[in-house]
Amino acid sequence: MQPFLKKYGKRVLFPGALIIGLLYFFLQQNESSSIEIIPAIANEQQPEIEYVEPIITPLVLVDVKGQVKFPGVYELTAEDRIIDAINLAGGYTDLAETKMINHAQRLQDEMVIYIPQKGEEVEIEFVVVAGISTNGSTSSSGKININKADETELQTLPGVGPAKAQAIVAYRSEVGKFQSIDDLKKVSGIGEKSFERLKDLIDAK
Repeated sequence: MQPFLKKYGKRVLFPGALIIGLLYFFLQQNESSSIEIIPAIANEQQPEIEYVEPIITPLVLVDVKGQVKFPGVYELTAEDRIIDAINLAGGYTDLAETKMINHAQRLQDEMVIYIPQKGEEVEIEFVVVAGISTNGSTSSSGKININKADETELQTLPGVGPAKAQAIVAYRSEVGKFQSIDDLKKVSGIGEKSFERLKDLIDAK
């Protein structure tokens, strides 16, 4: 064997080394091709991302009055309900009358939510004022104008029933326009207690 290697060793080893080198080169090329193809296939399989425009919910300001722990003006969204405004105002006091309140009603901008006291005579449990009225009976401040409101609109005020609403309209016809909201106390049936409930909800401009 050794004489054979001495005589033909160089002739055998050189072609063998050449073949091994070529095989290694081709294997490296195949591995490179595989690496390039895989990402391309992966990219084709990825789903397209669809852009969804965010939904913007408008903000509203509501005025919570009456038997709540912290009366005041609060900022919420148009998707919120009356119960959300009540909770933001600290919840009800022990004197609050709540059985007729629609807690599920959505809020509106410039809404007035009036919570009556137990035993208080009211026509509705809260007042909703949109800020604009077709006959101009609602002022820019969101209050009921006692010089312009008709009997139906006056009855949306807490403690104002048909009789008091009729008396207010009759006063305007007989005496003239109210010069200030304090003149409302001159109307028959409206005393100090009634006026205290109404003074923040009305104007005479």
